[in-house]
Amino acid sequence: MLNETRLSKRQRHERIVAEAMANSTLRVSELAAELMVSTETIRRDLYELGEKGLINRTYGGAVRPLGTEPSVSERHRMMVPEREAIAAATVRFFKPKEVVLIGAGATTTHVARRMAAECRDITAITHSFSVATVLAANPTIDVLLCPGRYDGGEGMISGAETIEFLQSYNANWAVLGATGLTSEGLSDAGAGAASVYKAMMLRAVATIAVADHTKYDQQALAIWGRWHDIAHLVTDAAPVGSVARAIERARVDIILAQKRS
Repeated sequence: MLNETRLSKRQRHERIVAEAMANSTLRVSELAAELMVSTETIRRDLYELGEKGLINRTYGGAVRPLGTEPSVSERHRMMVPEREAIAAATVRFFKPKEVVLIGAGATTTHVARRMAAECRDITAITHSFSVATVLAANPTIDVLLCPGRYDGGEGMISGAETIEFLQSYNANWAVLGATGLTSEGLSDAGAGAASVYKAMMLRAVATIAVADHTKYDQQALAIWGRWHDIAHLVTDAAPVGSVARAIERARVDIILAQKRS
């Protein structure tokens, strides 16, 4: 649940969005009690988040819009300890001379940052400007940036040119994030990103999905992979219910990353 310590407005907004990602439906009275502020303050928070398109306001609360998630800049500030732990667990798979395809997103950028700190002699192929920038700090990592149409809001490239470029390469690993994880599989809020993820997955020997627990039971616009396509899921908490059963049937290896205390 949410932190009992009184938070700043920015922190409240981050936690409200994170809670919406986890629970889909929010109630004003419950948020006010958990965040230790008045219901009027929560209503103002929900109004501002609604104006930004991060939630849909309802009578007495809010819901997260289907197929949407916060902007990439906002996601970079959310779930940071969890994403750092996921990144640390993910880079243990990579060995020198391997080729790694990396999708766009906040969690994959954390993976790239850890790769830059710990990995050597790797070729990385990405369609994300932030991933490429972080990896470039390590001179032993050869970074290939995909061509295509640039999405400034997400800091990524997609389109027909991107898919064609990816089809020219083979890779050991694809490291991909997701907006949602359901029993059906893995999905993204953007159809363009989902197409790139699917292309990356098809060019890799094995795919590693990296996602924190707030993505469970969330549905997004475009499904880019089914669970039988995934070799490893690196996350911060074990899935439950129908998602857990689907992952177990597909024999996906689950790695639970531990946050630093």
